[in-house]
Amino acid sequence: YNADKFNSTEPFLLLFFAFYLLIPILYARRQPADKRDLVDGSLVFGTPLIAFSLQAGMLHDDRLLLALCALGLAALYAALGWVLIRRDRYAALGQSHAVLAVGFATLAVPLALSARATASVFALEGAALVWLGLRQSRWLPQIAGALLQLGAAFGFVVGADYWLQDATAIANPTFMSGLLLALAGFASAFSYRRSGRDAPAIVYYLWGLLWWLGGASHEISRFIAFDSRPDALLILVAVTGWIAAETQRRFPARALVLTTLAMLLCAFPLALWQADVHRQPFAGYGALAWVVFAVLGVRSLWCLRGGQDRVAVVAQFVWWLLWPTVVSLTASWLADRFALAEGWALAAMLLPWLVVAAISLQRWRWLSVPLGERFDAARPALQCTLFAVLGLAWVGYLFARGGAAPLPWIPLLNPLELAQLAVLALLARWLWRGQAPAALQARRVPLLALAGFVALTSITLHAVHHWGGVPWNERLWSSTLAQTSLTVVWSVLGVISWVWGSRRGQRALWLVGAVLMGVVLAKLVLIDRQHLGNLLGIASFIAYGLLCTVVGYLAPAPPRAPDATLEPQP
Repeated sequence: YNADKFNSTEPFLLLFFAFYLLIPILYARRQPADKRDLVDGSLVFGTPLIAFSLQAGMLHDDRLLLALCALGLAALYAALGWVLIRRDRYAALGQSHAVLAVGFATLAVPLALSARATASVFALEGAALVWLGLRQSRWLPQIAGALLQLGAAFGFVVGADYWLQDATAIANPTFMSGLLLALAGFASAFSYRRSGRDAPAIVYYLWGLLWWLGGASHEISRFIAFDSRPDALLILVAVTGWIAAETQRRFPARALVLTTLAMLLCAFPLALWQADVHRQPFAGYGALAWVVFAVLGVRSLWCLRGGQDRVAVVAQFVWWLLWPTVVSLTASWLADRFALAEGWALAAMLLPWLVVAAISLQRWRWLSVPLGERFDAARPALQCTLFAVLGLAWVGYLFARGGAAPLPWIPLLNPLELAQLAVLALLARWLWRGQAPAALQARRVPLLALAGFVALTSITLHAVHHWGGVPWNERLWSSTLAQTSLTVVWSVLGVISWVWGSRRGQRALWLVGAVLMGVVLAKLVLIDRQHLGNLLGIASFIAYGLLCTVVGYLAPAPPRAPDATLEPQP
């Protein structure tokens, strides 16, 4: 065939199409009344497949005319479907024509050409055959539909040489063809889902999701600048999760809820990518992307509140971990932007986690929206996760210098140590009046005592560094000033515990003080004796001796342990 033969070939193609368009209708009319629901799928769906593929080959140089042909076929099949559906005995045949009408109307949008045009037709026809095979409970059309969609994917890849010719984002044949492949997969998944066959439905759904995300990501990589790609991908995952949630609200399916959850999880690496590309998530188009993500994310969670799937609870759980992560990245950038010291940056990064933890303790209802009471079951897990993050940060901050510039460094009143004290305050509130695990509540006193001891030790070492001028490295531990300061502080703690335990009759507290004083004595013998050649080393021994004298005067004897053998007096 060549263009000179169009005038003689086109009438033959139209006549061929007309013959095989009418044969299935006449076939249905000749069937008995109880069998008129039968549809000849090979002719109903095969005829437009072959005819339009041939037409695309003849009109490959005229995309507009090919699009008009697709619209004409859509109108023809829509009219036939409308007429046949009105007659109950031809309902199945009419629905088949309606499906073809929608397919060709969709195909007219991208003006598909060449291998990509054929691929789009194959995919749509494959989805239609899957639907027909399920309706008639026949395996052959279902297998044919699957093979057609695989062939469509192969044809799409064959046309890969044309991808670089696309000049416009989204409104180009490549993206539209990939979108039709995705829609065919989703349509097949929907057909299997309605038939109660979940395994094939999931396979087709993942197939469609792969084409949708792959096609959209390909457009972003080709038409979006590198610095803005994480922003565009964030909008993509937000839209994908929202569409899945909206669909799940009308047609509940676990795979749709999992899709929304997966899209929320994808926001974490995208936020890190944004911070790597332009130093903070809200720079460039990041602010717009996060606004879209926030709006669609809330709407997605709202759509999930009607079901009973526990994955929705996990999705909202992830939601409340995502936002403090994003704000922490932004806070770190702000501290660097205004040339603040390390202590300010670390405190700012911890602040959003402190806020969410405080809200979870004091105003839980704020976090339960939109799932409401369904989310109450996740409260212990969310609080455990928040305090695990705070705990890890608290331990990590012990090893940070914690400068407070441009303000002077003051013990307890510097940003780093204020943040650490806030963590301890929230931890105490959680262990005493929150929903902490029973194992932690049973050990809350020793746990907080140990944390307080470590915090005071850290404050002492930071004071030695900032006020004593000792470098914040391995030399700090070997310095005479640091060791003397620790000896004095630990001794004071031991004396307070010792005296308080004796005066209040709390034997456990008295034992803690005694043990701590013993640790200090061992430290004096093993470590501080190396510094007896200078004034600070001698001062540590003198201070310890004076404090022991104070203990002997104020609390000479330990409190008596209660005698369990004594009977209570009436």
